[in-house]
Amino acid sequence: KITDVTYKRIKFQDLNGWKLDQLSEVLPLMKKSCLKLATRQYENKFGLSVTNWRDGCKKIIDIKLKDDNNLIKNVLESNFDPFSVSNGKNFEGIFTGYFEIILEGSYTKNSEYTVPLYGVPKDMITLNNRAFKLPNSSPSLIGQVVENQLVPYDDRRTIKLNPEFNKRAKVLVWVKDIVDAHLLHIQGSGIIKFQSGVYKRIGYAGNNGRSFRGIGSILLSKGLITESQASMPEIAKWLKANTHLSSKLLDQNPRYIFFRWTGKDGPIGAFDIPLIPGRSLAIDPKYIPFGAPIWLETKGPDQENINRLVVALDTGAAIKGPVRGDYFWGKGEDAFYKAGRMKSKGRYFIFLPKNTTIK
Repeated sequence: KITDVTYKRIKFQDLNGWKLDQLSEVLPLMKKSCLKLATRQYENKFGLSVTNWRDGCKKIIDIKLKDDNNLIKNVLESNFDPFSVSNGKNFEGIFTGYFEIILEGSYTKNSEYTVPLYGVPKDMITLNNRAFKLPNSSPSLIGQVVENQLVPYDDRRTIKLNPEFNKRAKVLVWVKDIVDAHLLHIQGSGIIKFQSGVYKRIGYAGNNGRSFRGIGSILLSKGLITESQASMPEIAKWLKANTHLSSKLLDQNPRYIFFRWTGKDGPIGAFDIPLIPGRSLAIDPKYIPFGAPIWLETKGPDQENINRLVVALDTGAAIKGPVRGDYFWGKGEDAFYKAGRMKSKGRYFIFLPKNTTIK
């Protein structure tokens, strides 16, 4: 579903907390992002057209005194303009949180490690929309060939129940817990801890093309939890306490995620840049260009103010709409407790080069 959106140029002094943010924390992300943005253009069907990131990005890349917040502010103010984003009526949207989960894993299956994490299947096909002259707005079609016909790829339950699926997709690692594995499917990236003490990062590589249905909405629709229990920590707690129901309930989300070893120092977002906690945001790329600096104004799960510069580095199946974001909290239990309880109203402003046009 495509929603209308309005972009409006504003002034830096209209941003809450602009003079207080420690921009040196986000400068490394902006530099990495700018290395990619410098060669890109962005245009969407709502009239936003960015044809030249290069000049402004060169100024960011050339910043040498990384701890000089005034210098960073001056570079941004001289080369970019903030734009408010709204759906035409409302500037506020919903901001949730995500994190990087740590799971215990084994390269071999045994009585303890029974849940597989698969790589991308060799029989999965993604339709080339451009080759078939389909509109850019057409969703990507993912499927498989059965009796010379392209049909939807297997859903979660079918994959899980197929004892020979490992002939179609390589098992990268076996983990202990089906609930933790599902959290990894939702978050998109995580850390595998092996018994040897080695840690290895794993990340999103693809999906089966099926629609996403959140486990929270599944439990709520069946009356198994109340609205007050709908945070992810409470949902995970409920699922682990009701293991006789968990598997079938999780299967009602037909989307299935495939993974890859990232070999990186941090979790990798959709823009293929390692995320930094508190400075990375997942957005809907239909409305917001990947790599753009964004001024975020929202609240954390304990009502703490979040007024800071972040970078649009990721996306997700549930991140849809002009004003919608997923704030990256980091790794481990503390980050899970923060991310899983966050569901706050807020707004954001995109920083775009001064030459940007709104048609």
